[in-house]
Amino acid sequence: MIALIQRVSEAQVRVDEQRIAAIGRGILALIGVQREDTAASGERLLERILSYRVFPDEEGRMGLPLRAVAGGLLLVPQFTLAADTHKGTRAGFSTAAEPGEAQRLFTTLVARAQELYTPVSAGVFGAHMHVSLVNDGPVTFWLEGH
Repeated sequence: MIALIQRVSEAQVRVDEQRIAAIGRGILALIGVQREDTAASGERLLERILSYRVFPDEEGRMGLPLRAVAGGLLLVPQFTLAADTHKGTRAGFSTAAEPGEAQRLFTTLVARAQELYTPVSAGVFGAHMHVSLVNDGPVTFWLEGH
């Protein structure tokens, strides 16, 4: 499982002109699900997202995780993160999980995040979403849940 995380001062998701999820200061995590992913890889990824140090500490260094600053977590499914882009000029999706399995794993990830942390918001799997954010830094990291 893949997460492209961004430290944000705010982020939101709209579907059909309706705001369905929003956070203030926190982390926006775009989530890609690959064929070999399991609930265990989702659990590992979630732990990394919650613990990854991206917020400034008292020395101004990235020394604090999301938990320490009590920021929001916005999880957004993005199947294109699981694309194979190694050759050519068009992405292939043979490395992405089947939609039903990807939805199940994303839903499991969101539920587990809500058990372990608050506040957690999420986008809608399979929907055409408009995601807006203010990247704070900019700070962006690619994490994997292996």
